[in-house]
Amino acid sequence: MNIKRFLPKSLLYRSLMIIVTPLVILQVISGLIFYESHWYKVSLQLSRNVAGDIATVIELMHQYPGPDNRRLVFNLAAQHMALIVSFREQAILPNAPHVVGGKLGITLVKALEESVGRPFRIDTGTVDRMVMIDVQLTEGVLRVLTNRKRLFSTTTYVFIIWMVGSSLILFAVATIFMRNQVKPIRRLAEAADEFGKGRDAPNFKPEGASEVRLAAAAFIAMRDRIARQISQRTEMLAGVSHDLRTPLTRMKLDLEIAGGSEEMKQDIAEMEHMLEEYLAFARGEGGEVSTLTDLGDLLRSVAAQSRRKGAIIDLHVESDMSMQLRANAIRRALTNLIENAARFADHVSVRAGVRQDRVEITIDDDGPGIQADKREAVFKPFFRVEGSRNPGTGGVGLGMTIARDVIRSHGGDIELGDSPGGGLRARVSLPV
Repeated sequence: MNIKRFLPKSLLYRSLMIIVTPLVILQVISGLIFYESHWYKVSLQLSRNVAGDIATVIELMHQYPGPDNRRLVFNLAAQHMALIVSFREQAILPNAPHVVGGKLGITLVKALEESVGRPFRIDTGTVDRMVMIDVQLTEGVLRVLTNRKRLFSTTTYVFIIWMVGSSLILFAVATIFMRNQVKPIRRLAEAADEFGKGRDAPNFKPEGASEVRLAAAAFIAMRDRIARQISQRTEMLAGVSHDLRTPLTRMKLDLEIAGGSEEMKQDIAEMEHMLEEYLAFARGEGGEVSTLTDLGDLLRSVAAQSRRKGAIIDLHVESDMSMQLRANAIRRALTNLIENAARFADHVSVRAGVRQDRVEITIDDDGPGIQADKREAVFKPFFRVEGSRNPGTGGVGLGMTIARDVIRSHGGDIELGDSPGGGLRARVSLPV
């Protein structure tokens, strides 16, 4: 049996378990020591006192026989010993077991055996709050009633109340303290998750224990370095884009003036398209800010754009799916996926809906599909499946790479599988 399945998963409850487990063990050991060294000895002493009083009554009955002396002895027992004593002449004690419960009867039996030395029977259940003791004498049976309080120490209840009460107070204090210690770790995890989804956490600051503050400061420094690198890369690529576009524009003008061939014009158009794809892949839409976006409307816009290009798109959006997204980046990713499907298939089906805490978008086509052993490879930059770059498609092997990069930057992922129509299925998953 794997004990880890039963252990708490969160840091808060694991910390509480580390604190509470020794406390429980200490309380158990304290309880056992209390029982052995205090409660049992005190209870035994109380039982011996009662047994000694009963032995005294029996001795007085023997020294002062007769009904009148017997009544006098019984009155003395009631006044000074808190015993209610009666005597049944010629009676015989029945051969029946003691009616006792718990440790009380055990200590009383031991005390009576030591002090009385005669056959006896104990009944702790017949008379409410009283203990009935029958002792076999030569002339009959002596019955003694005494209150349970004479045989029981209230310190047991006091000890248990203090033990349980102090444990609950310590547990409450530990819970409050540990929750305050765990909060900074939870905030750090939330900030890291937001940053991983391309969102900012401007209110995040180091707090908590020194180790947590150190980790938070390291996270902030890492976040700032990544932001600077993205900014520098975007600025550099903006300059590269300008420098590359200028000669291409001049080439297009020269071709128009010189009346160049259509093949050369198509080559330049393809070079422009390739340049846009390269820059989009390298830039990664890093400078865009997340905004509340209706993913359903965005999908409808992408599908309408593909239909204008002649694609047959069947779109079904199950419900409202407003969420924080970098809209342009998501639009580019979905456009790449849908147009990639439309490029190699006659019919494309797009389904979108909320599944628990995630949004799932399924894109199915009836094209030739991709072999299972090559599905992961298509996400690599510039990788193209054999025969995929058909004339006029304009693919450069970056569409799927850009799509997965964008989706993962939002905390989601893309998986490829078999479509019911015999082609390829692309399943996009995004956290709500």
